[in-house]
Amino acid sequence: MTAAQDTIIGNARVVLADRVIERGWVAIANGKIAEFGEGSAPEAAEDAGGDMIMPGLIELHTDHLEAHYVPRPKVFWDPVAAVISYDGQLATSGITTVLDSLRVWREDGAEDVDGRAGILSAAISTAREENLLRADHFLHLRCEVPMPDVVAEAKELIGRPDVRLMSLMDHTPGQRQFRDEVKLRDYYRGKGGGMTDAELDVLFARRFDYQKQYAATNMREIVALARQYRVPLASHDDTTEENVADAVCDQVAVAEFPTTMEAARGLHAAGIDVLMGAPNVVRGGSHSGNIAAVDLAREGLLDILSSDYIPSSLLMAALQLPQRVPAINLASAVRTVTRTPAEAVGLTDRGEIAVGKRADLIRVHVARDLPVVRSVWREGGRVA
Repeated sequence: MTAAQDTIIGNARVVLADRVIERGWVAIANGKIAEFGEGSAPEAAEDAGGDMIMPGLIELHTDHLEAHYVPRPKVFWDPVAAVISYDGQLATSGITTVLDSLRVWREDGAEDVDGRAGILSAAISTAREENLLRADHFLHLRCEVPMPDVVAEAKELIGRPDVRLMSLMDHTPGQRQFRDEVKLRDYYRGKGGGMTDAELDVLFARRFDYQKQYAATNMREIVALARQYRVPLASHDDTTEENVADAVCDQVAVAEFPTTMEAARGLHAAGIDVLMGAPNVVRGGSHSGNIAAVDLAREGLLDILSSDYIPSSLLMAALQLPQRVPAINLASAVRTVTRTPAEAVGLTDRGEIAVGKRADLIRVHVARDLPVVRSVWREGGRVA
């Protein structure tokens, strides 16, 4: 990472947490926001050319690292090289803080990236120690609760200081995201070389058996583990009132990708931050046929956006929200990808342009309604 230096950026649209300064400036000193204001900068400044200056984006759930580590079926890239490539894509998409979502379970015959959390977390540590990363990386442990070894594998990673979130997932066919089993079959047919119906019959039967045998016990143990280590919890694909009640009981902080309006309303009423996919906003709907993120936004139920599988979608979605939901202004939309996700996982030192906060900033130019990240600063040092 480039060393931090004192910088003033002028002639910019400055996006604050509660308003936008249409023509203003931001001063950086010692890696933090020192001052900001309206009009011309108080002294010679780097000219932003009227572009937006906003906080660096905060990503809570992206499994995009997997695409760099296994770029083709059965092709495993050097894990540190994969992390560096992935990190570069995040930074140039405007993401300065990321929770890398790692699968901590193994399932034979399903996907190549299952059970690789140890390898990838070690690669992230190596890249960090060698000062090879542009963004600030933390871990999000994705726990598939019916899997037999998920608790043991979570215990191998939970003690790391960079673990900031654990999610409780259950992709057993016929419920939550994949209430329609046909959608789940289509998903696996499209992965790599695809799976035949006979192979999927075996896989699904095994998953039903795992859920019956292990899910309830594993859920209790993972929740207890999160509380022991004071790691925030996320629920995943909540669909029914029962799912909402479980999330409330488990004291989850974030509800990832609720699939119905009913669930989103219950979660929001309980004070749980509702996270939806940025690709859902950009595409105008869910790829799985579930609730549209924009519909939740219109109801005031959308708190956080996540790029999920397309890093560049995070900034695109935030800037599209005010166009799609007139009640949401630019500052409010940007909070869904900055301050709110940061606060959800206890990162209160970043996520907004405010005096004393980390100088994690991005300069954004918009052309033909598409945002382009022109510059990125992390703790005042230019990284892209």
